[in-house]
Amino acid sequence: MKNVDDLIDSAAELAEHGLSKGEIADELNVSRETASWLVERGGGSSAAAETPPAGSTADIHVDWSALGRDSTRLGYAASAMADLLAKQGEAVDLTVGIEKAGAPLATAVADRLNTDLGTYAPAKHQWEEGDIDEQGGGFSRNFAAIRDRDCYVVDDIITSGTTMRESINAIREQGGEPVACVVLVDKKGYDEIDEVPVYSLVDVVRVDREG
Repeated sequence: MKNVDDLIDSAAELAEHGLSKGEIADELNVSRETASWLVERGGGSSAAAETPPAGSTADIHVDWSALGRDSTRLGYAASAMADLLAKQGEAVDLTVGIEKAGAPLATAVADRLNTDLGTYAPAKHQWEEGDIDEQGGGFSRNFAAIRDRDCYVVDDIITSGTTMRESINAIREQGGEPVACVVLVDKKGYDEIDEVPVYSLVDVVRVDREG
């Protein structure tokens, strides 16, 4: 994807396939607000689409499909992510992937760290409009349960930190304790979220210049 028009077309296509705005945000690696804006512009002119609404916050689209579409490349990225987590010691025996994109990464990371695998579906997958706090996420029963264990948390992108924070809280509600989080790209540059260390392969820093 090279420009905003491409993102608008992709958002419209995903919406036509029945994905919620939260799922579209996940697929395009943008914020929920950006996803909503892209969907709304899907039926408008390209000229109108190029100008975000007044007062909006700039976002950064991250396309990591060159990794995702190739299992070997994905494995290399997972090895690097596992290496970042390895400094936490060998007591952790569970890796939790945040669906959707975090799940395949977590699978590869868990393999390299020799841990069990769990997955968490965040509330944003159900989000369309309104207060996301009214929605709820959940752990898949097809994978390992938390069962009061220490665990790692894996996702692809941190955009605002909301999904990672929700996942950390959900794990703690199940009696588990997140030891560390790791992502491919952190748009905010977090060192920690809710006292859990955050590691990333890439931090994105926006530099605003005037004059």
